[in-house]
Amino acid sequence: MRAAVWIAVGLAAAAGTLAFAPRNEAAPVTSAVRIAPPQAIAEKGPQVAVFAGGCFWGMEGLFEHVRGVTGVVSGYAGGASSTATYDQVSDETTGHAESVRISYDPSRISYGQLLQIYFYAAHDPTQLNRQTPDTGPSYRSAIFPQSAQQRATAAAYIAALNKAGAFRKPVVTRIENGAFFPAERYHQDFMRRNPQHPYITTWDMPKLARFKAAFPASYAATY
Repeated sequence: MRAAVWIAVGLAAAAGTLAFAPRNEAAPVTSAVRIAPPQAIAEKGPQVAVFAGGCFWGMEGLFEHVRGVTGVVSGYAGGASSTATYDQVSDETTGHAESVRISYDPSRISYGQLLQIYFYAAHDPTQLNRQTPDTGPSYRSAIFPQSAQQRATAAAYIAALNKAGAFRKPVVTRIENGAFFPAERYHQDFMRRNPQHPYITTWDMPKLARFKAAFPASYAATY
């Protein structure tokens, strides 16, 4: 459970004994991750994408820095509305995954480009039912398409990544059905409001730096 992890990290940092760094256990092969995203699908007007990939704090914070993204909300997807609370989801019995709902302008960024950022920088898509240091199915890698076109695009991109050997392990990202439910208010904009939180500095800021370095044209310095 994340709560226990961030308490331990905070205590270690305070004591000056924090001697580990986050790592991508299946780091992308540089040439392969440059695989172009799928061709743009016909999207007009404001659009929404829903991705899951570990703790929603970092996912939300990273996608808030993507040019063309107009809003990001942390929440839960894959389970019922009655169990869409942090306490219940943390029990790992609800079917929910911590997720983010990304609103974007397709004239500025495509769904395919969002997928490319999601797979390369936002999380490790080869970890099954976990994202270091969090474990359990609520931290799984999953995409919740909002249209048949998004579903086809995501499936094609996953197939292309695996065929090209883009990662040293197979991509385990699932394509699922499920409604999105916003998380509690205290989870929203957590990274923005708590940039020095030990969990954020240890696990999420390196992902943001990776995104900035790999996709400088897509990086927006301000929220």
